[in-house]
Amino acid sequence: MSAQRSIADLSADLATRAESFCRQYFPEGRKQGNYWQVGDTSGAKGQSLAIRLQGEGGRKAGSWQDFATGEYGDLIDLLQERLGSVTLKETLREARSFLGEAPCPAVSRETQRAERPDAASSKRIARARKLFAAGKPILGTLAASYLQGRGISRFGPALRYHPRVFLGHGEDDPDLPQKAPALLAKITDNRGQITGCARFYLDLSTGGLAAIENPKRILGQLHGHAIRFWSGKARSDLIIGEGLENTLSVGTALPEFDLASCLTATHLGLFIPPPEIKRIWIARDNDEAGRNASMRLRNQPESLGIACGDLVPSMGDFNDDLRAFGKDALRRSLLKAMKAQGLEIEDG
Repeated sequence: MSAQRSIADLSADLATRAESFCRQYFPEGRKQGNYWQVGDTSGAKGQSLAIRLQGEGGRKAGSWQDFATGEYGDLIDLLQERLGSVTLKETLREARSFLGEAPCPAVSRETQRAERPDAASSKRIARARKLFAAGKPILGTLAASYLQGRGISRFGPALRYHPRVFLGHGEDDPDLPQKAPALLAKITDNRGQITGCARFYLDLSTGGLAAIENPKRILGQLHGHAIRFWSGKARSDLIIGEGLENTLSVGTALPEFDLASCLTATHLGLFIPPPEIKRIWIARDNDEAGRNASMRLRNQPESLGIACGDLVPSMGDFNDDLRAFGKDALRRSLLKAMKAQGLEIEDG
């Protein structure tokens, strides 16, 4: 298949999910009839840019025009504008990730009502979506340097960077800055909808986590959800981890696997596996909290016929293992553990 054909296919696939696309990348906009209206390609509030949601009268879904500038195009063009200074390759990777991370299986009205957040939660989710939308791809940023400094090379469009994220008012410590750079990570449900945004505040001088109380914070809803990383191919296996760095360390060693990071041991135990998954691998920390979370998580999948396997680091967590032993050694260790639990895989 030619590159041009591949781009056309991606554009057509995005067009079939135009409204979901708009809600994710342009949350400040709003639906007006058969259009999603927003201020401009950066996602600002307004009505100058109109995105067609359904095909009509020979005009294709996903086509858009900015009436203030005269710009127009399809959703691939719009996505590249929204992401900013990225290559076409990175834009296509984001498009594939959106299509892969956000399947929309049929959901009963009863389930939708049960999952509908209350007013306060809805406001937090809206703020989380707005914050993540304001971020930019992490390549070449302090966020990428932070992860690379921990030996991590598995990134993805679930991660973004913002140079000035609100930190606090500094009432108790007037010297505390009100804003700081942060790694942002989108939390999504099994339908790909953003339910929250994790913030990892960073220190410009050290490149590590900021020396503040609770440098890792969550905005929105995490219960049952996760930060997700797609391998690029449909798989029936899913690796579910605790912390973001822990999960991405496993993903660095096993790039062919899909990942879900639940951020804490508590939320690891509460994760709701996607319906299409046949087997989950629980990449827990090597402590009592990790063991308890793994036991709790197993209850639901096993009752649904989903096989479960445990992945346990030699040290405290998998980032410790990655930094101590290296990517290749960690890969061999993980594959050995998987094969011992019945996974047939060729280690290329």
